[in-house]
Amino acid sequence: MHGGSFVSGGGRAAQLKHTGLRPGWTTGACATAATTAAYTALLSGEFPDPVTITLPKGQTPAFALAVEATGTGFATAGVIKDAGDDPDVTHGALIRSTVRALPPGSGVVFRAGEGVGTVTLPGLPLEVGEPAINPVPRQLMREHVTAVAAAHGRRSADVEITISVDDGAEIARSTWNPRIGILGGLSILGTTGVVVPYSCSAWIDSIRRGVDVARAGGITHVAGCTGSTSERTVTELYELPEIALLDMGDFAGAVLKYLRRHPVDRLTVCGGFAKLSKLAAGHLDLHSARSQVDKTFLADLARAGGADGALAAEVAAANTGLAALRLCEAAGVPLGDLVAARARDEALAVLRGAPVAVDVVCVDRAGVVVGRAAARGPKDP
Repeated sequence: MHGGSFVSGGGRAAQLKHTGLRPGWTTGACATAATTAAYTALLSGEFPDPVTITLPKGQTPAFALAVEATGTGFATAGVIKDAGDDPDVTHGALIRSTVRALPPGSGVVFRAGEGVGTVTLPGLPLEVGEPAINPVPRQLMREHVTAVAAAHGRRSADVEITISVDDGAEIARSTWNPRIGILGGLSILGTTGVVVPYSCSAWIDSIRRGVDVARAGGITHVAGCTGSTSERTVTELYELPEIALLDMGDFAGAVLKYLRRHPVDRLTVCGGFAKLSKLAAGHLDLHSARSQVDKTFLADLARAGGADGALAAEVAAANTGLAALRLCEAAGVPLGDLVAARARDEALAVLRGAPVAVDVVCVDRAGVVVGRAAARGPKDP
């Protein structure tokens, strides 16, 4: 739906429907499609075109192949990324997968080809030296090559998967990869396989409609989530219905300002530790292009939580917010809880006394809770 129409429910799917924007596919989904096609050709001699894959939430998109090549012991397929209506720097990029047979028992091995980065600093969900192919896309590719192997009478998939992106090193200069120690190219990303397009005005309007629908449905507890992982976590914690879920994305300020005028009894803010550290520092737009994790701020919080000078210095020099969190966890300093509490207080400040109690849940990339702040309202001490 578009314009002023109301969605019939809540959550990410309803908000996307309301914006009228066309979703696209992540680099991880494209890499999975290319890998599936290449491995099928390696085993059968024929490339499926289009090639259909199954994403984590059950969607089954089909991808046309832009590249097909075979040789002794390998096959290569390529897919052009379609980011939908999202202004994604990787839109139109050609993502290739070369699959090579390995000896039985080798399992699935991932390699970074031309244009895909390598992790050089700690603090990311991958070990130093690993190709920058994130855990969910890796799992998705493993599942698909396993299914292809089974379809061709094999007990297991023993393959080397090399992902490359044409001009990926050049494209990566427009991303944060070089600053966080991913060198040589892009990351292969995605937790759902779907690129959710963010037109600022359309998405903020969809947040408002989500609040309206929740209030009209008698919902007194809503959750503003930064993405699908935090949405899953908050659903498990509070058993909230879909209508209560607001896909906040990076627009924390939009949620808080609208609830200030249209309150509900309780708001849970749930998101990744790094993003919520930005809210804790006073940022209301959490997008990486418009606000960054302030490690000096985190070091000050850590010091207030008992960190000594040496640890505070390590936090200030950390590669990522997650790396700072892990340093504090190892030392018994509750940085996650401190960030959650400060984020809650910043949210209450934006609400300006509106009758809304706020609690905050910080999660890591896997959805594990790494910090919480209990609900507090405008009249609580």
